[in-house]
Amino acid sequence: SKAFYEMLGFQSVFEIPEGTDDEMVAGLGLATGTRARASIMMLDPSEQRSCRLDLIEWTDPPTHGRPYPDLMHAGAARIALYTTGLDAEYERLRAEGVEFLSEPVTMATGARFVCFRDPDGTILELIEP
Repeated sequence: SKAFYEMLGFQSVFEIPEGTDDEMVAGLGLATGTRARASIMMLDPSEQRSCRLDLIEWTDPPTHGRPYPDLMHAGAARIALYTTGLDAEYERLRAEGVEFLSEPVTMATGARFVCFRDPDGTILELIEP
């Protein structure tokens, strides 16, 4: 997933090597001894409040399951990212092999968007206001 998000413009700002932090896993409601490694990524590392993404691989016990199968499920089901030049970005990502849920569409407000999945199945949306 890291290479995929780099293709979208995210930059790694911090790598957390494999290990365990019992206070952190307790705060997440996970079992003591749970092990993971992570990449912390941002769209604009120079801006502290820039979009941040934590890519976590649970190693013991291993990551399991898939994200929501569609957007009608309760809870956070997608990540929306603002963009300019939606058509060019759509073509660039398509050329990289990204599979989209549809072609870009225009809403009644005039905003345009397109949705696709990341390598783990999370739905992402590019939206151009």
